[in-house]
Order: sequence, then C-alpha cells, then structure tokens
Amino acid sequence: MRVPVIAILVVSLITILADTYIYFYVRNRSRRGKRHTRIYAATAAVCWLFLIVAFCLPRRNGDSSILPVMWMLYAYLTVYISKFIFILVTAAAMVSRIWTKNKRHSTAGLIVALVLSLTVFFTLWWGTIWGRRKIQVTQYTMASPKIPKSFDGYRIVQFSDIHLGTWGNDTTFVSRFVDSINAVKPDIILFTGDIVNRNTSELKPFIHTLSRLHATDGVYGVLGNHDYGLYQEWDSENGRLENCRLLEQYQQQMGWEMLNNAHVFLTRGTDSIPLIGVENWGEYPFGEYGRLDEAYPETASTNLNDIRFKILMSHNPEHWRQVVVKSSNIDLTLTGHTHAMQMIFKIGSWRWSPSQLKYEEWAGDFHKNSLKGEPMTCYVNIGCGEVGLPYRIGAAPEITVITLSSTAAK
Repeated sequence: MRVPVIAILVVSLITILADTYIYFYVRNRSRRGKRHTRIYAATAAVCWLFLIVAFCLPRRNGDSSILPVMWMLYAYLTVYISKFIFILVTAAAMVSRIWTKNKRHSTAGLIVALVLSLTVFFTLWWGTIWGRRKIQVTQYTMASPKIPKSFDGYRIVQFSDIHLGTWGNDTTFVSRFVDSINAVKPDIILFTGDIVNRNTSELKPFIHTLSRLHATDGVYGVLGNHDYGLYQEWDSENGRLENCRLLEQYQQQMGWEMLNNAHVFLTRGTDSIPLIGVENWGEYPFGEYGRLDEAYPETASTNLNDIRFKILMSHNPEHWRQVVVKSSNIDLTLTGHTHAMQMIFKIGSWRWSPSQLKYEEWAGDFHKNSLKGEPMTCYVNIGCGEVGLPYRIGAAPEITVITLSSTAAK
C-alpha cells in the first residue's frame, strides 16, 4: 500500500501548489479579486471532491464498477492538465517581464496561457465526446508470393482492445462497430485481445451484440493482458481461474473460436494457410503465457520456419520483435495492445504518438527479416476501446481490412 499512499500525497501536494498559484494570480490580476477568487475556490473544491471520492472508491474490487472512478479522475485530469499549462506559460511571462521590464509580456502571457489551456481542455473533451466514437476503417494489402493463388483477394478484418468495461452496459457504440465490420463482408474476422478491462462480467451485456459478427470462415480470437483478471483482487486463485474459464465460455457462446496457443488451417480447395494464435506474451509486468512452439508444433510437414504463408495473432507487438522474428519466418503477425496511447498527432505524412516512447511497433505495419532473411510483417491495430482514460485524439477506433495478394497470381 506504500506506493499508492505516496502517489496520493504527491498528487495532492501538486494540486495544492497549482491552486495556490492560480488563486493568488487571479487575486492580484483581477479588478474584482475577491469575487473571482471565490468563484475559483468553489470550482477547485469540486475538483478536489472528485479526486477525494475517486481515491476512496474501490478500484480493484470486482463487484464495483470502474466507471465512477474513471469519469471523476478524467474530469480532474482535464482541468488540472489545463491549469498546469496556464501556470507554465504565465510563470514564463512573469520571468520575461522581470528580465525585460516590459509589462506587455505579462499581458501577452496571460492571453497565450488562456488560449493554450482552453484548447487543451476542449480537445480532451472532444476526444471523449466524438473522438472515441468515430470509427476508422484502414485498408491494408499484404502481398507475398507465398500466398496461394486461391487466397488472392482474401479479406481479413482485424480489431482489437475493445475494453468493454469502459462502456458499462451501453451497447450503442459496440453495435455500430459490429455493423461496420459486417458491412465489409470479410472472409474471416480476427480479434487480437483485451475484450474486457478487469472482469468477465463486463462482457455479459455485449454477448448478443458481438455474436452478430459474421464472416465466411468465422471469428477467431486470442487473449490480451486484461483478459486474465489480473487487474482486480480475488479471494483466491481459483476465483481468477474460474473468471478466465467463464470468459472463454462467453466467447464460445458468441460463436468465436479462441486460439489459445493453438492453430487451425484456413482452406480454399487444396490450398491452406495456417492461422496461429498465442496467449498474451508481454514485457513485465504482463505475463508470458504465449507459447509459439506449442501453438504451431513441429511435425513431419509443419514447423515455424516451413514454406507455408502463415498468419499469427499475438496481442503484444513486443512478442513479434523479441520472439517471433528470432524463431520463425511467420509472414504476417497481427497485434494490438498499444492503443497508440489513444493519441496521434498528424501533419501531412508525419505522425507522432506518445506510445512511440515505449513501443517500436506502435501503429500500422512494420517490417523485419527473419534470421534467414525472409520478409516478415507485423500490423499493430490501435484498438477500438479505451482503458484508464475515456478519450481518443487522432487515434480513432480502428477496423483493419487486410487483403491478401498473391504476387504469383499477377
């Protein structure tokens, strides 16, 4: 409990310092100082109330909803991130005023601070109200001479990280997302993990909605780090394992086939493509449950470096870089997990996301060669749900439509 207490104390101290600075700034700058400081104090008290209640509510108890904590913390963060920007700009303006003895610097700093802080505040709420509901369909062509001619034009839909607990019992967005996938008329639908946030009970209101997904060759899925019940406290390990079994049962009820360290063969006539799925494999603190050699074991006709065109579903792109590339020649690996941290900035062809600070493969397609020099591709879907903070800015919920192209057929 020591770390949470320290975190609470640090956040509280920073909040007090921020409010103290702005309180005296308003009092000294405003002609109606007393009235404006009272208004400011009242609004700050509301944010403090959100913070206190959010800290007091249980967050790792499976019987409690995460939604109240999520929304109160998000409201607090949107306000105080904007306040910190205001503080930095006005403080810089005051230093400039003292250094240059030019009073205009202080006024200009106030204007810039207000514009920037309000822009950030409204952008964050735009990402909540509209950004996380605007569905993006990404088209991607996977070309390879190893793809059988009978699979030329084969359409795969990938989606990932739906995090149903963030939506509570509201199926509106998920229903629209399902309709968007079905409208593509895919040959197969692949889900690359994190269907819930903490507990399998989050899935129950969405079983009927997600069971409407339809593809010629079915719907397949793998588990993500959030699907193991590791983000809440359990009375016993048996309780957590039962939660995992119930998750698999619900997904079977929806008509999904889970590839937990397993594989199937997609067939067209006499041609086939192995579809491999592994459980979550990730860097600490995420568990390494994925077993690639178990998912596609070596036999007389198959192994991880055979000549077949192969597709792998693995939740975390770190698995591709650290394991898959070093031990196989799997042509196409589909992953999720990063969410692009739910934020991408774009100017023309340039794009940047804070997720790049943590992940080399964070959104879209990435390419490496196997140890024998064979080309390998990893596609990172940025997900369609949110975890922690309910916003998406420049990183809309993604449906990836992957079309296979047999270069030998051209």
